[in-house]
Amino acid sequence: MAQKLRIIPFGGLGEIGKNMLALETNEDMILIDSGLMFPEEDMLGVDLVIPDVTYIKERLKKLRGILITHGHEDHVGALPYVLPALRSPNGQLPAVYCTPLTHGLITVKLEEHKLLKKANLQMVEPGDTVQFGNMSAEWIHITHSIPDSTSIAIKTPLGTVFHTGDFKFDHTPVMGGPPDLMRIAQIGQEGVLLLLSDSTYADTEGYTPSETHISETLDRIMAKAEGRVIVATFASLISRVQQVIDAAEQNGRRVFVTGRSMMNNVRMALDQNYLHAKDDPLQPLERMRNLKPDKIVLLTTGAQGEPSSALVRMANHDHRFIDIVAGDTVVFSSSAIPGNEQLINRTINNLHRLGAHVLFSRIANVHVRGHAAQEELKLMMSLTQPEFFVPVHGEYRHLVMHSHLARSMGIPPDNVFTMEDGDVLEIDRHGARVAEKIPADFVYVDGLAVGVDNVVLRDRKLLSGDGVIIAIVSIDRHT
Repeated sequence: MAQKLRIIPFGGLGEIGKNMLALETNEDMILIDSGLMFPEEDMLGVDLVIPDVTYIKERLKKLRGILITHGHEDHVGALPYVLPALRSPNGQLPAVYCTPLTHGLITVKLEEHKLLKKANLQMVEPGDTVQFGNMSAEWIHITHSIPDSTSIAIKTPLGTVFHTGDFKFDHTPVMGGPPDLMRIAQIGQEGVLLLLSDSTYADTEGYTPSETHISETLDRIMAKAEGRVIVATFASLISRVQQVIDAAEQNGRRVFVTGRSMMNNVRMALDQNYLHAKDDPLQPLERMRNLKPDKIVLLTTGAQGEPSSALVRMANHDHRFIDIVAGDTVVFSSSAIPGNEQLINRTINNLHRLGAHVLFSRIANVHVRGHAAQEELKLMMSLTQPEFFVPVHGEYRHLVMHSHLARSMGIPPDNVFTMEDGDVLEIDRHGARVAEKIPADFVYVDGLAVGVDNVVLRDRKLLSGDGVIIAIVSIDRHT
């Protein structure tokens, strides 16, 4: 049988999050990333959304491993649910390949779900190459908003597929070195069959600023603030955590941490020497009482307004140790994930009601994008010189804009494919085409239940609008 290469996105093409993609040859299959998506407003009672892996389960014998580009939730957050679903008949979980910090973040996550002892985590370094049947993958150092981010070049029987992962070209990163442009260019010179490229900010002109810009802002905020400084960010943004620690130390402040996921990730990053601090940031929160407010910095979860997060509990007067008071400065050092705007705005309003001074990206330089803007996307195309192009990781409008960019860079229009979840791109010796569409539905996680039915969501929506009547009737069993 003539060799064919199939590229199948299960998530991330048409929405932000839920990133997962398969590369399948006649004999073998690998997956790239396994991410979650936060629920939209109409997904009542849903905690998370993950990819539908039915297609993969039906071809488990071909699966050779899951390759991870970096440690953000939209790329690793589904692993606790996907790994058990892809358990082989002999009980083994698929092997997961990732760089050291990503390995640490996944370890924390799987430990929380009591899966770590059963997991098969394989650590790789940028520059390493691993064989997966008739495919091989090389991890290449790239820059993003989290250390140890990588692009992956996969050699297949039909040619090299280059997956950028989430990236921007940051030449002065907070942690690690600049992107390995030389190796990317070498791979381009050797020949790239297909480029799969991050599209999150394909509608943004110019270049993305360096992460180092945030350091100056944090230093200035902590120098001017007369009370406590409370910084909310993603628990996986380890480089941002280091920036907060550095700014606090420069201004004579001591760092404390609250929020379970933040504490777990900070502990892991300290143990692996990704984070460095003069004083232990994981000291008990009660010790804050011995310090003046202008000597305190608090790192917390809740930058997305998550109802159970530490910051939201503070804003609702529901935190065990911390009350927001007039004079506190609260910094949202992150951008809003689409769909979370209402939760974030509600949290900001509640913080203002309590007298806090609130800073966020629209009014202060407290966050920079972690994704490439148009000029960087063009540079990636110039370096890799692909024959075929597929934009990934973005809403459909981002994918369309990225496709326009690709055509403007000289890639033939017939070689640019604007795909969505479930579309199957098939490549053989004669060319490439979208051959079919497979089911790639949302899978809803509700507490411990995976796979909540759409009918349940519809009923919840009706109940939220119409209400429910509960009749309590006393019955005499003797009548």
